[in-house]
Amino acid sequence: MASSSSSSVDMDPDVARRLFEEGATLVLLGVPQGTEFGIDCKSWQVGPRFRGVKMIPPGLHFIHYSSVNSPSCGGEIGPKTGLFLTLKPKEVVLGNWDPKEEDLDFSASKNEEEVSRIRATLRELDPYLGPYPYEVMRKWVSLTDRLSEEVANSLQPLSGRICAFADVVPEIDYRHTKDRAEQPRNDTACQSMREGLDRLPRMKQREGTEVRFSKIPKKTYPDGATPAQITQCSMDLSYALETVLEKNHKQQPLNLLGELQFAFVCFLIGNVYEGFEHWKSLLTLLCRSEEAMQKHKELYLGLIAVLYHQLGEIPPDFFVDIVSQNNFLTSTLQDFFQFASGPCVDGTLRKRAEKFKAHLTKKFRWDFDADLDDCAPVVVELPEGVTVD
Repeated sequence: MASSSSSSVDMDPDVARRLFEEGATLVLLGVPQGTEFGIDCKSWQVGPRFRGVKMIPPGLHFIHYSSVNSPSCGGEIGPKTGLFLTLKPKEVVLGNWDPKEEDLDFSASKNEEEVSRIRATLRELDPYLGPYPYEVMRKWVSLTDRLSEEVANSLQPLSGRICAFADVVPEIDYRHTKDRAEQPRNDTACQSMREGLDRLPRMKQREGTEVRFSKIPKKTYPDGATPAQITQCSMDLSYALETVLEKNHKQQPLNLLGELQFAFVCFLIGNVYEGFEHWKSLLTLLCRSEEAMQKHKELYLGLIAVLYHQLGEIPPDFFVDIVSQNNFLTSTLQDFFQFASGPCVDGTLRKRAEKFKAHLTKKFRWDFDADLDDCAPVVVELPEGVTVD
């Protein structure tokens, strides 16, 4: 494998021996030369001898790959596909490249006879297996330490693949002449951009390919709320946060941090923009929930640790975008630090938030004490029929 990242570091001999004895093996057959393949935070361009990865530490991993056109066809890299896999000690997972789908097919892993046959040939395969890039292990663990196998499986699409580009189909399949007749005609010139957009067929994501993120409620207040309560719930999002926890993570609220990490890995490594949007939505919900901060101490202590590692990994060019985009990150974190300094917040959480604020101020030179435009009055849309006396 030709590495596309920094050169590997020398591994401690004891660690190497332990991984050789206990590590899992990913045997990948038929992957075309030039394909971009990665595991966790590292990727390579596959060479002609590549047959997989060995000495993989047991646990949760993110496999990702992009097919590449041959040089004669331009050599363009296709969109990235990824999946979360949990590997057991000494496990052998077998994947075969499907040239038609340009995807890895892991169905052979369910065939015990086939896996046993491959296991018996591991010694011969060994020179063709690249070692797991152990130098990124610490980083990978810091980005996924709250993400359990159960949470990853519940969020991963039913198709088993996380794709950088959404797989979309028309909302109506237009099989019948009647359906097609009802569509806007395309045989005359458009008079405006709006008319052109209206003529395009309405698309939806193919069933089973959607990442199953928690739904963030658009309505942030309870039924029957008074105008004063609606205003309060728009400034303090605790009601909306509790709704998300109740519906999706009732047994273990800390799993919401796992979902935050899942979304982050999807956009940082998997190039899934939807993951970025969901990460922002969850962050807004968590940082702007003053009442919940007093109730869920462990959730917020965990949030600080998760953000500490995430903000250290965002590429600089991307970082500029998310910080400058409506001051999203600084204004959201400013609210968080303001709420976390309240008298009713647990002392440990308050101190941890102060240290985190000082760390970000020093590292990124952000001023969380400056007045932002957010000090303007909050404009709240009241439901139909509700009036302010």
